[in-house]
Amino acid sequence: MNLNFKEIATATMVLFAVIDIIGSIPIIINLREKAGHINSGKASIIAAVLMTLFLFLGESILRLIGINVNEFAVAGALILFFIALEMILGITLFKDEEHTSPDLASIFPLAFPLLAGPGSLTTLLSLRAEYQTENIIVAIIVNIVVIFIVLKTSARIQRFLGKNGIAVIQKVFGVILLAIAVKLFTSNIQELFN
Repeated sequence: MNLNFKEIATATMVLFAVIDIIGSIPIIINLREKAGHINSGKASIIAAVLMTLFLFLGESILRLIGINVNEFAVAGALILFFIALEMILGITLFKDEEHTSPDLASIFPLAFPLLAGPGSLTTLLSLRAEYQTENIIVAIIVNIVVIFIVLKTSARIQRFLGKNGIAVIQKVFGVILLAIAVKLFTSNIQELFN
C-alpha cells in the first residue's frame, strides 16, 4: 500500500468541493421535511459504494451501455439544474409522492445524484488518472465521514439557522448549484461536439 498524504489531501479537497455537502444542507432539510426522516447511515453507505464502484468500473459500465463520461455528466447536470431551479424559485418540478419514503429519499435524490452525482463520479475518473487508487479511496472515506456528520446534524443546523436563515442559504446555494450544473453541462457538451 502506497499512501501519500499530499495526494490524499488534494483528492479529499477536490471531492469535498464537488460534492458540496455544506451547500446541500437546504436540500437535505427539505428532503427530511418531506420524508419525515432521512437514514443518514444508509445514504452515506450508498454514496460510498457508488463512488468506489465508479472509481473501479465507471468507464467500463458506461462503455458497456454505450454512454461516454461526457454524456453521463450532461445528463446529471440537467438533474442538478432542475434541483437548483426548485431551490431558487421555490417551485416543485419533481413530482412529490403522497408519502415520500425515508428509504427512497435516502437513495434518490440524496445518495444519487446529490452526493455521488455526475460531478463527483466524473471527478473520480479524473483523479484516477493522476493519483494512486488507495489514496483516492481514503479521500472517499474522509468525505463520507463528513457527509454522515452533516446528515446526522441537519436537524440541529436547521434549528440553529431558523426558517429565514435556511431560506437565504437555500437561494444562495441554489444559485451556486445552478452555476455548477451549467459549468458541468457546458464543459461536457463541448467535448461531445469536438
